[in-house]
Amino acid sequence: MSLLPLVLSWTGLGQVLLVLGSGLGAVVAFWTTRLLLRHAWYTHRLSCFSKPRANSWLLGHLGQMQSSEEGLLQVDDLVHKYKHSCSWFLGPFYHLVRLFHPDYVKPLLMAPASITMKDELIYGHLRPWLGQSLLLCNGEEWSRRRRLLTPAFHFDILKNYVAKFNTSTNTLHDKWRQVVAEGSTALEMFDHITLMTLDSLLKCAFSYDSDCQRSVSEYVSAVVELSDLIIERRHKILHHWDWFYWRTEQGKRFRKALGVVHGFTREVVQKRRALISQQTKSDTNLTRQQRKKDFVDIILLSKDADGQGLTDEEVQAEANTFMFAGHDTTASAISWTLYNLARHDHYQDKCRQEVMDLMQGRDRHQIEWEDLSNLPFTTMCIRESLRLHAPVQAVTRTYTRDMELPGHRTVPAGAICLVSIYGTHHNPAVWTDPHEFRPQRFDPTRTADRPSHAFIPFSSGPRNCIGQKFALAQLRVVVALTLLRFRLTPGENPDLGTGTRPGGVRRLPQLVLRAEGGLWLRVEPLNPEELEDE
Repeated sequence: MSLLPLVLSWTGLGQVLLVLGSGLGAVVAFWTTRLLLRHAWYTHRLSCFSKPRANSWLLGHLGQMQSSEEGLLQVDDLVHKYKHSCSWFLGPFYHLVRLFHPDYVKPLLMAPASITMKDELIYGHLRPWLGQSLLLCNGEEWSRRRRLLTPAFHFDILKNYVAKFNTSTNTLHDKWRQVVAEGSTALEMFDHITLMTLDSLLKCAFSYDSDCQRSVSEYVSAVVELSDLIIERRHKILHHWDWFYWRTEQGKRFRKALGVVHGFTREVVQKRRALISQQTKSDTNLTRQQRKKDFVDIILLSKDADGQGLTDEEVQAEANTFMFAGHDTTASAISWTLYNLARHDHYQDKCRQEVMDLMQGRDRHQIEWEDLSNLPFTTMCIRESLRLHAPVQAVTRTYTRDMELPGHRTVPAGAICLVSIYGTHHNPAVWTDPHEFRPQRFDPTRTADRPSHAFIPFSSGPRNCIGQKFALAQLRVVVALTLLRFRLTPGENPDLGTGTRPGGVRRLPQLVLRAEGGLWLRVEPLNPEELEDE
């Protein structure tokens, strides 16, 4: 048992256990032995995968996984060296297989939902916020939720959201014109666009006009704080245990912000339930009105084959997930798309001309649902940006049975499969010059020979992102309107002075892909006088 003092010292619990006495020490010894045996078993089972050099047999790769530019460059090195996969473990606690080739990714993402589980390493910290929502639940409960939520993302529903995308984008652009009029042209994209996507989601989810792009919203501030606190928690191993985390200052801040978010959602759902009940008594023809309803209305009205719907608590969990999963990811995708077009002005000009041709003869510059399929080159640029700068860098899964992979490799049940979206999207065995922005890759005439799982920004298979059509629709609306009204060029962070190199952005992978110090662009209105009259 010579490893026991090392484990206790490393976790910071050694001194406490010595004080508590031999009885508790025996219990700890039992669980430590069990932990180390489990660690040895997984190490043996994963020996069929190549393993990068570890810190030690016990600590493994703890501390090597970095949420920084260097961390992404490390993934590039792993992909270059191991081609398709490697094993990885974080102390004796978490055993992972990292995968970055379509042939290895596909069997895992396409596995039946009945054997696919969301692991606690990545998703467990979201549970206090999102509850047993579609994102986090498993098995038959997941299947039921998916069936009930699918109508909320039907094309007929998405059509009604396009008007809300236009409205929130117009507010964003009004803010930009005001900033430019005051003498500043350099804008940090994430700050502006995150507020815009939150504004848009609140309209789509709750029919709620928060005015959060122009004024402080307690709810929006709480959502942003929860996202930041989850990132902090992931980086501190002791904070992974609830009994410790809730006693920390960060845990107390999390509870406070959580109270604001849950209180807001609870009130909306309860009021909407009462309103629908009242309407049902006076008007039985709800189907006729349903298309004009928002996300909460639709999932409140959804019923399964037995006539059972979601409880108020379940609706709240799904509404919270819609807000969480939709605002940051879409903001990241929009920001990086605008960044890539700013760095490649010939592509920007081609997209702009495509939008101008579409808008020709119209009195008002509003993107309609029918327009979205008439922006082929702009959509190619969006997809290439999603490949090069995917908002989510990886998804993780565990499985209730062993999973067979190519090359006679097996992932044992319970091991964490980390599907590296970044690694797959930047794998030179799959993509030529993977670090270059080349929209032509997504020309429909050139995609037939590409492996089906080479491009997975929204994951894939039965547990893919249910909101991907929503996100792509908003992306096209915001990018099209922005190019119609502004010229974009690389900018500099004014706080860093003139030494900042255009294009020298350091990527920052957190919950979504961001940029160190922000993502700065210069915006120039194309026709300020005409646009002010809209």
